Amino acid sequence: MDITGAAFVVMAAIICSVFGIPFTAAENEGPFEVRIACGSTVDSVALETGYNWSKDRGYTGGSSAPLNVTNRIAPQLNTLRYFEITDGPDNCYNISVPSGHYLVRFFFSFGAEDNGGREPIFEVSLEGTLVHSLAPGWSSIDSNAYAESLLHITDGAATVCFHSAGHGNPAIASLEILQLYVDAYNMGSSANLNVVMRTVKRVSAGAEESGFGSRVRGDEWGGDRHWATDQDLFVSGCAGEAIHTLARISNFGNPPNVYPEAIYQSATTIGTTSKLSYTVSVQPNQNYSVWLHFAEIHPWITGPNMRVFDVMANGALLFQGIDIVKIVGEPFKALTLNKTVMVTSSNLTISFVAVKGPVAVNALEVFQIIPRGYETQDETVWALHDIKHSLQLPSRLGWNGDPCAPPLHPWEGVSCAFDSKAGAWFVSAVNLNNEGLRGQIGDTWPALRKLQALNLSNNFLEGEISSFGNMTSLTSLLLNDNFLSGELPGAVGALPIRGTIMKYVNCFLCVTLTQCFRSLELSSSQKRQP
Repeated sequence: MDITGAAFVVMAAIICSVFGIPFTAAENEGPFEVRIACGSTVDSVALETGYNWSKDRGYTGGSSAPLNVTNRIAPQLNTLRYFEITDGPDNCYNISVPSGHYLVRFFFSFGAEDNGGREPIFEVSLEGTLVHSLAPGWSSIDSNAYAESLLHITDGAATVCFHSAGHGNPAIASLEILQLYVDAYNMGSSANLNVVMRTVKRVSAGAEESGFGSRVRGDEWGGDRHWATDQDLFVSGCAGEAIHTLARISNFGNPPNVYPEAIYQSATTIGTTSKLSYTVSVQPNQNYSVWLHFAEIHPWITGPNMRVFDVMANGALLFQGIDIVKIVGEPFKALTLNKTVMVTSSNLTISFVAVKGPVAVNALEVFQIIPRGYETQDETVWALHDIKHSLQLPSRLGWNGDPCAPPLHPWEGVSCAFDSKAGAWFVSAVNLNNEGLRGQIGDTWPALRKLQALNLSNNFLEGEISSFGNMTSLTSLLLNDNFLSGELPGAVGALPIRGTIMKYVNCFLCVTLTQCFRSLELSSSQKRQP
């Protein structure tokens, strides 16, 4: 994954002169919401919104540090959580949630205690898919500290992982997991189930100031989305005109796509011989979902054929002949249009070109469509987490989240291969040679049905060897230089194994209960001590 550019979202508005699936779900209760104050030991309430923020929970490791800046989402928060190299290269939050569609939002920050005042570089994955990359220089742009994505979670838990790039300690100040209607932002068919929609930009044109949905009376099912004003995005000397209305807007809150009425009560407009353009920095050769919002709020535009315009995306026609009143039937009624575009360059320019009368736009949203990555087979994941505890794995190795996903960040000592028939990753080898393991081998290894090589040598493992009898794929097993004892399972001899099972300090292994032996005599001065 190219981490350059992912963190930089720069939007400029340039004005140049002359030239679904229907909603079927019935959510009768309020949305499920989780708001976590990372690093905090107490619950709190945001005074402005009334939202409850829970103390830190669900994390796999890390430490707490002071938050040195104001969190615009919840100003009362004053801590963050950071993950040092001793916590492992991959650290996660695992939060139980009902299956559904969610907006996941982060606030990233760093300070003197957690990073010595130096900007950390790291990546973030959701459900095993790399989504956010904090590249060098990300903190120089204020909006980069806030990141959000939309995705469906179907396994009962939201798994959010932070992957170190070896430059500083990943740090997170707040985490929100906010439920949306299941069909919100539906792009057709079941496409949304297989992608993550990373928010690139969301703009309320003509708005006097930016704000979250809660501050503009947004619906509780709207995920408290942040809407940025476009008033500071214009090129010098090319500013458009903002128009506003206090009139009520109809059709703005119909599930599943519910939006704040306020985004339709302001707009940016420009003369009849001009076009209005917004340019967004994007990752090239990716698909982007563009959502455009309109409502005719100008008092002079009362019927069809009075305002007509085209919409272009990087010079290609996106929508032709948009006549808001003609499409929806009357002024002051919301209209939302959506289309997916492939962008081959590093910029996406959306232009509104006048056909008749002046152009006007109320709001727009741009999402990068990221295909969901394949995950590791559930049985394998559960088994490895159990093995992690039985081996007493040092925290520096991590072993958090998914062992094979994202593919750029597999677990330390774990090799993976992809099973195209099953559509999932499996673990092909585990190499934990000389890692200071002090537990027991345990009995969950047979769940790794496709394991081919296992090396647990040169550690301090004690107890008996578990049965590997049904692990027919296992061809290499190294357990030497441990403190194992008991009977060697007879089924091991039937496996096509090569490698040293009993050697050196494994002094108390028995081929059978009546035939015990010492595989190699060592003087007491030569033996390692556990």
